[in-house]
Amino acid sequence: MNEIIEKENRRRNYLLSIRNLPSIPAITKNVLDLLDDPMTSTADISNSINKDQALVARILTVANSPLYGLPRKVPSIEFAILILGFNQVKQIVMALSMFDSFKNGDSKYWDRRNFWEHSFMTAMAAKAIADDLGYAKTSEAFTAGLLHDLGVVVIQKYFNKDFITINELVANQNYKFEDAEKEVMNLTHQEIGKILCDRWHLPQNLGEAIFYHHNPAQNVDNILLSAIVHLADFTTNTLKCGAFNWDDEIELDDGIIEVLGLGSKEYINNFVESYKEHLEQQLESLPF
Repeated sequence: MNEIIEKENRRRNYLLSIRNLPSIPAITKNVLDLLDDPMTSTADISNSINKDQALVARILTVANSPLYGLPRKVPSIEFAILILGFNQVKQIVMALSMFDSFKNGDSKYWDRRNFWEHSFMTAMAAKAIADDLGYAKTSEAFTAGLLHDLGVVVIQKYFNKDFITINELVANQNYKFEDAEKEVMNLTHQEIGKILCDRWHLPQNLGEAIFYHHNPAQNVDNILLSAIVHLADFTTNTLKCGAFNWDDEIELDDGIIEVLGLGSKEYINNFVESYKEHLEQQLESLPF
């Protein structure tokens, strides 16, 4: 009983700490406000984004990736907005600037480049899958894929001692990462990601896709986006295209087979394999 009380107290303290994390980045709020204003011009948005050169570089990287297959190079934010549209740029800005809020150095258990590659590749896979399945909001799928493991980087940066303990349990005592998270924090990275989305007043279905990305069949309200992100995550790890060690033992949630209309587990395996060449090309194109 004392152990249960201690875990609940720990959980409550973590939740309070998470709610004290930084607010949504100023540039993100400014750009999102502009994009939500019907009177906003392309020049207004580009002028705002151009104030953050790191963000400019990231957006152009996305726009020029094989993800979009554009026939010519995108040289500027203005052109990116014209080619991709307001909504796509909105999603990219929102996602990339949030990641910039959690800059952190490498360490024994943390490879920043590996984490970014996994997040970016999952985003690309999610958009490609959404396109192929006829899901209308492909930019939403991209953002959810990019942010699905946001909770992991929060643990690494703000609860680093516990991050190390979680990794040691996995390395030395054969824990699965999710079990180690619950043991150490009584919270999972999925829960933390959703809490942060709620704090930043991001769309509800985005937070739910993050929360359910390991078990999308449990999301009774917005299962489709969760299922797409889950399949994208499964795909990148299965094909080793931006694989991430926290997902080494990821298992396909069979509940998505019917939801996505993919027939059978065998068909899904073939479906996943069909993305191999596409994702390998994407991975090779990343400049970091």
